[in-house]
Amino acid sequence: MPEPGKKPVSAFSKKPRSVEVAAGGPAVFEAETERAGVKVRWQRGGSDISASDKFGLAAEGTRHTLTVRDVGPADQGSYAVIAGSSKVKFDLKVVEAEPAEPVPAPAPGPAPAEAPGVPGEAPDSATEVEGGSPSPEGSSSAATNGPAAPDDPIGLFVTRPQDGEVTMGGSITFSARVAGASLLKPPVVKWFKGKWVDLSSKVGQHLQLHDSYDRASKVYLFELHITDAQATSAGGYRCEVSTKDKFDSCNFNLTVHEAIGPGDLDLRSAFRRTSLAGGGRRTSDSSEDAGVLDFSSLLKKSSSFRTPRDSKLEVPAEEDVWEILRQAPPSEYERIAFQHGVTDLRGMLKRLKGMKRDEKKSTAFQKKLQPAYQVNKGHKIRLTVELADPDAEVKWLKNGQEIQMSGSKYIFESNGAKRTLTISQCSLADDAAYQCVVGGEKCSTELFVKEPPVLIVRPLEDQLVMVGQRVEFECEVSEEGAQVKWLKDGVELTREETFKYRFKKDGRKHHLIINEATLEDAGHYALRTSGGQALAELIVQEKKLEVYQSIADLTVGAKDQAVFKCEVSDENVRGVWLKNGKELVPDSRIKVSHIGRVHKLTIDDVTPADEADYSFVPEGFACNLSAKLHFMEVKIDFVPRQEPPKIHLDCPGRKPDTIVVVAGNKLRLDVPISGDPAPTVIWQKTMTQGKKVPAGPAPDAPGDAGASDEWVFEKKLLCETEGRVRVETTKDRSIFTVEGAEKEDEGVYTVTVKNPVGEDQVNLTVKVIDVPDPPAAPKISNVGEDSCTVQWEPPAYDGGQPILGYILERKKKKSYRWMRLNFDLLRDLQHEARRMIEGVVYEMRVYAVNAIGMSRPSPASQPFMPVGPPSEPTHLAVEDISDTTVSLKWRPPEREGAGGLDGYSVEYCQEGGSEWVAALQGLTERTSMLVKDLPTGARLLFRVRAHNVAGPGAPATTKEPVTVQEILQRPRLQLPRHLRQTIQRRVGEPVNLLIPFQGKPRPQVTWTKEGQPLAGEEVSIRNSPTDTILFIRAARRAHSGTYQVTLRIENMEDKATLVLQIVDKPSPPQDIRVTEAWGFNVALEWKPPQDDGNTEISGYTVQKADKKTMEWFTVLEHYRRTHCVVSELIIGNGYYFRVFSHNMVGPSDKAATTKEPVFIPRPGITYEPPDYKAMDFSEAPSFTHPLVNRSVIAGYNATLCCAVRGSPKPKISWLKNGLDLGGDARFRMFSKQGVLTLEIRKPCPYDGGVYVCRATNLQGEAQCECRLEVRVPQ
Repeated sequence: MPEPGKKPVSAFSKKPRSVEVAAGGPAVFEAETERAGVKVRWQRGGSDISASDKFGLAAEGTRHTLTVRDVGPADQGSYAVIAGSSKVKFDLKVVEAEPAEPVPAPAPGPAPAEAPGVPGEAPDSATEVEGGSPSPEGSSSAATNGPAAPDDPIGLFVTRPQDGEVTMGGSITFSARVAGASLLKPPVVKWFKGKWVDLSSKVGQHLQLHDSYDRASKVYLFELHITDAQATSAGGYRCEVSTKDKFDSCNFNLTVHEAIGPGDLDLRSAFRRTSLAGGGRRTSDSSEDAGVLDFSSLLKKSSSFRTPRDSKLEVPAEEDVWEILRQAPPSEYERIAFQHGVTDLRGMLKRLKGMKRDEKKSTAFQKKLQPAYQVNKGHKIRLTVELADPDAEVKWLKNGQEIQMSGSKYIFESNGAKRTLTISQCSLADDAAYQCVVGGEKCSTELFVKEPPVLIVRPLEDQLVMVGQRVEFECEVSEEGAQVKWLKDGVELTREETFKYRFKKDGRKHHLIINEATLEDAGHYALRTSGGQALAELIVQEKKLEVYQSIADLTVGAKDQAVFKCEVSDENVRGVWLKNGKELVPDSRIKVSHIGRVHKLTIDDVTPADEADYSFVPEGFACNLSAKLHFMEVKIDFVPRQEPPKIHLDCPGRKPDTIVVVAGNKLRLDVPISGDPAPTVIWQKTMTQGKKVPAGPAPDAPGDAGASDEWVFEKKLLCETEGRVRVETTKDRSIFTVEGAEKEDEGVYTVTVKNPVGEDQVNLTVKVIDVPDPPAAPKISNVGEDSCTVQWEPPAYDGGQPILGYILERKKKKSYRWMRLNFDLLRDLQHEARRMIEGVVYEMRVYAVNAIGMSRPSPASQPFMPVGPPSEPTHLAVEDISDTTVSLKWRPPEREGAGGLDGYSVEYCQEGGSEWVAALQGLTERTSMLVKDLPTGARLLFRVRAHNVAGPGAPATTKEPVTVQEILQRPRLQLPRHLRQTIQRRVGEPVNLLIPFQGKPRPQVTWTKEGQPLAGEEVSIRNSPTDTILFIRAARRAHSGTYQVTLRIENMEDKATLVLQIVDKPSPPQDIRVTEAWGFNVALEWKPPQDDGNTEISGYTVQKADKKTMEWFTVLEHYRRTHCVVSELIIGNGYYFRVFSHNMVGPSDKAATTKEPVFIPRPGITYEPPDYKAMDFSEAPSFTHPLVNRSVIAGYNATLCCAVRGSPKPKISWLKNGLDLGGDARFRMFSKQGVLTLEIRKPCPYDGGVYVCRATNLQGEAQCECRLEVRVPQ
């Protein structure tokens, strides 16, 4: 809430005033806003005023006008103008017209209506109601709550939230109304700030969400209430409302103005010269767009703005104007000068420029928070500050609210002057602004929580639907609530006003729903996340209804049951039954059923009135299935008592020889009979193998006592009650019934009737038809990049009806959803399936369809992957040719396809021929090949093809024919440059000399050493078609010499000479001796070594050793002469000398050493040391580095250090508060090179006090002291 005594910022720079108008005249009210483009509403009695013949509304820039025409007594009352959260009330009074003294309309000139208590203001002036103080009319709400609010014609909102303005510290309410008359459940409303911040997680002291329901109007009211608005509250907001199948959203903005007190008024707006156009109106950023300041007028009229009641405008006597001006920004200089009575403002500002303006540093923080931090979701983050005062109290705020310690989510740490806030398991709710508050200072930062990539767990599946059907794609991702994008053919899908697409989230599952699919919806749909995407294809085909079984004509007798049955391809299709073109109404005798794809019409107790034409009409399709019902009348003529039996099957429209029944239906053979006495009926079935077997009379047969019925089914005597096959015989008819006809029931049935007078016999052929058997598993061939050929065989049994066609389905191997590939039946036994995704494994299955229906599916085919063959290999070239071989090389193809690369095949053919011969059996994985056994002199073309599981790709063929013939080429040795000079190797090292050469046919290579052929196992020669190698595993000195390699082709040859030098360490020098010794010097001489190691001696190393210690010291290094002088020897000592020889390999293993020591004699000279005067170095103690005061934390070791000098070494003693510490074990004293240290182990507050270090020697005494403070951690 705003602070008491502070007036919020007004949205109006000029307010309308109450007026009195004569009846019949116009009333004009004017208002000016601070900013242009602000939405202004005029109200009367709490209801909005709209433009009409009575009221005129005008707006031009920041000026808004309300005109009331032809004012009458009914227009008198209270009016208001609203802009943002500011509301100004004014009154209109109507008086009788007086000709002598008309009342004029108010002048449009500016009037200072904002300053309270301005002299001369009418007592009935306009009153403003700001956002900080809600009014009964709802002025604090950003939404229009008046009764005249129009309904939202689009979406779910009745009233949408509107943009709002509020003063910092004030309150504001945004309202949204949702119509609930057509909703079964309350809608779900979410409020957001910015793009993603859900305000439901920010509910607290300064933000509340309310909702209510008005049963009378059936309207839901949702409110967002913000109290104590701050600058961070400003920005864009969004309100989303959703129901089961609808969604709507609305964006609105909140503007927060800074609070300006009476002492902070912008006095420039009150004292601008109004002679300029526009009156110098003030803009929102306090800058002037017209007019100039008149400072003299400002001083003259200062009394109008300083009233005795406002004590804040009085200047306290103790305030320093210079300090106020130093701390204030330049825009506040004029206000401060007027408030403090400064007349020479310019002079003060000139002097102020010469004064240094100290920058205010933080007194609470030594190290603040960084401007921003970033952390991955699920990780932890540490926010650390350093305080100037280690004992200061710290508060941590999140979005302005203090963080309380709860569980392990937030951890507060304190280590010395450091304060740390640790946030564990960061989530998106932790993405907020954080502050650390110490006393009156605070530092802020922003934490950004980064989400890990969202992965696809279960991909989308292809779908095939008909036009108008509902489509739902489902995909599962790795994280709940993840943000995803839906795309169609690469274009992102959005929520349109028509709600074409609906997006649904259910935990980790995301759904894309299309309620009614159209042909335009076909395409590739993708769900894209931050970690990948899933792709699926939607195929939409036009509706087409197939009739699997049509209704057939029926002939039934009286009191029998008639059943019309049909089967269509779509089990969701509904329809109506017609009788003679009129819709048939079901009743207790007529029943209509719809189970799956089967539609039935059942008529019980058939009467002659039921004989008619019956039709079934599917809804939505131009299709009509018709059949006729014939009523069979059994006429029995009177015959004498002795009448031979007779079977009456002469019914019109019925063929007694063949009866067709669909498998699973009821088979009823109704045979009318006559005879006197009542005949015996015998049913027989002719088997495929065997003979007719008469059945005995059935027991308890109804009818006359002499009648009996016996029947045989598959040579098995069955009783009437034993199952689905039974015979019923009455006086005038015999009925044979089979419940659920099967294929085994098919055959020829013979009905025989007998009585004493005679007998009669009729054959009835029954044919059982059914859906065909499922075909065998289809076979896949010709697999391409996005297509394949599917082949299958007809089913073993066609169901007794010809096969009309086949239906093909496919699915992804890891999916459970089969997708139909054709709606028109396939007549052939193969089909080319297209529009598959390369690299995805598919399976196929097939259905057979006859007139009865569709078979069960065949077993799935072997899984296959659509892959395209690779492209042709690149850079095919002939590398080498001989009399019978050709060497080829190439590079891999640019595109290998999803099937990878299995290898390459190489073929060749004669020039001008068409028969290609494989150069090798199978494939090679290498990109080069030597084709052998070719006819010499033949001109051949070569081609190379890349293969993968899809088969061979396009071939790469040589551009010109290749002649298989060796090309004669002179032998030539290509001696490398490093082999043209002497080749040096050390003893024991390997020698590997490779010399490339050219020449065709393959040349003969010969190696010699010093003119002799090479012999021995230590030197080996390795030759190839293009180079020769001399190899010695471990070189010896004997391998040194001159080698010659000869390359020969017929009478042509080429030679090269190589010089190999094997080097080793030299032997030691010879005959070392001392030639002369004098003074401190000895002359040595020696001879060069006998073996120089097969290389030049690079120098010698001379060393000496004292006879007493025998430690050798180098005197000379890299010395090239064979004699030297060793000087600076010590008199009276004996020395040995030795010399090492050096070459490029290193020093000799041994040295030449003198056999006898050489003594340096002492000369006869007596040494007299000089006489020096003794010096006095004694010095009194003095501290070069004194003790310093310290403040330590209890429980941690503390040390006090100082430095002292003095001679002789002073005696050190430590004292605390005058007491010697020498005997206390808790104190340890150290002294090193004059640095004195006192260590206090784990001090407590008792150890605080004054510590003294005293140093004493014979020359005097010195001491230094310090104060130690021991603090207890809070």
